[in-house]
Amino acid sequence: MEIDYKLPKKGWMDVPAELKKGFFCYGAKEKSLMAVDFPNARQWSVIEKDWKLPENWKQIILDGMADRLKRYRSFRLFMDICVRCGACADKCPVYLGTGDAKNMPVLRAELLRSVYRRYFTKAGKLGRLAGARELTLEVLKEWWYYFYQCSECRRCSLFCPYGIDTAEITIIGRELLNLLGLNIEWIAGPVANCYRKGNHLGLEPHTIKNSINFLLDEIEGVTGIKIEPSFNRKGSEILFVIPSGDMFADPGTYTCMGYMMLLHELGLDYTFSTYVSEGGNFGFFTSQEMAKRLNYKIYAEAKRLGVKWILGGECGHMWRVISQYMDTYNGPADFLETPRSPITGTEFQNAKSGKMVHISEFTADLIKSGMLNLDPKRNDHLKVTFHDSCNVARGMGMFEEPRYIIKAVCNNFYEMPENTIKEKTLCCGSGAGLNASENTEFRMRAGFPRANAVKYVREKHGVNMVGCICAIDRAALPPLLDHWVGDVGVCGVTELLANALIMKGEKERTTDLRGQELK
Repeated sequence: MEIDYKLPKKGWMDVPAELKKGFFCYGAKEKSLMAVDFPNARQWSVIEKDWKLPENWKQIILDGMADRLKRYRSFRLFMDICVRCGACADKCPVYLGTGDAKNMPVLRAELLRSVYRRYFTKAGKLGRLAGARELTLEVLKEWWYYFYQCSECRRCSLFCPYGIDTAEITIIGRELLNLLGLNIEWIAGPVANCYRKGNHLGLEPHTIKNSINFLLDEIEGVTGIKIEPSFNRKGSEILFVIPSGDMFADPGTYTCMGYMMLLHELGLDYTFSTYVSEGGNFGFFTSQEMAKRLNYKIYAEAKRLGVKWILGGECGHMWRVISQYMDTYNGPADFLETPRSPITGTEFQNAKSGKMVHISEFTADLIKSGMLNLDPKRNDHLKVTFHDSCNVARGMGMFEEPRYIIKAVCNNFYEMPENTIKEKTLCCGSGAGLNASENTEFRMRAGFPRANAVKYVREKHGVNMVGCICAIDRAALPPLLDHWVGDVGVCGVTELLANALIMKGEKERTTDLRGQELK
């Protein structure tokens, strides 16, 4: 990967955007936009010159900006206070991996800010002297290209001296594009499916149940224990919501097996819902309104089933929405009780409003209280590092609980370099709905900084497994690490826990959940 970080000789306004193959996703399909009543639903192609926009597309965008400047105080603030110091530039994994100056967070925001100056400030009448420019079709396409290259990981915001959250600017940029039907199918498709069927793949309840039953057979083969979870059971104490990827795609399926083994061992009174079979929220990558609509289904189902509180699985954007936006969207959830562990008696005060507890918080509390019988030697064939998922780490502030679990169930744990973990964690390169196949080159470049950190601990300590608590990471990291590192697997933290969990009545285990022989 040869990258030239020197800035172009011409000013950035004079360098037109080149839509490179491998760096963008396919445009949203007409049926996906129609399913959720998105505007300007039509068949279109990114590579064609005509994107089939409404005649008054420019006015639609400007009216949309005016509306959001009025509604969102943060948006107007972020448009006005940036001094373009560039402190964020070399902190962005996308810029580090692509070398494209317009992927610097400061300049990506400037793509939108320059139009804001032209139409919403008095100084904008001076044009380029004030850093302002006209909204043209070329500018619009430039927005689309670069706003769908931002993974919204928010690493840049950590280093901004003014506290500007560039991801919030990206969110508004995508909202404005969405007013013209300029979405990508890898986001619009899952949004439509989730709105209609309750999960990103659009699967029916019986399919979900059959998939779970298959995993139960796998668990029985490893442990000799037959687990019988409930589905859609009214009056359960807990509604358990997980990302659908954990039910259908490796390596997430092993994490799902771990969930069920843990909850069975505890004898927890919980139920799955085949109607809310998705904790993830791709609406968050589309608009605030769509994120609100998709988040609501979790609480509507909790009310329908009459549960007391909600337990959530290992999912990134589900937890960012719950932790940062839930109260504004749909809360507070006053019809539910403040979550209390029926095993330890711990009341989770941090979940007092959202009434939803992360599986890692719940599990760490169990371990600290001595409620689990664990044999960490069962993971001795693994040398583990931990990838802090952006949305859970920077978005939720969860750093120590997953590490506490891993150290309790693994004898071989090694941290990646300090400037690549916890609040400074590096993105998998495929967040914010960019985990498609047509943009593979972009994903490999955007995820290169993270892969480089894994390569470091691979070479120094022999690490062969990366733990994480995000379904997108479990999907995105395997091809990334295969490409840059090799011979390193990816797993959920609950999978590692399940390997070490000594269950009552289990047979002698000879393999882990993946069928690998124990050391």
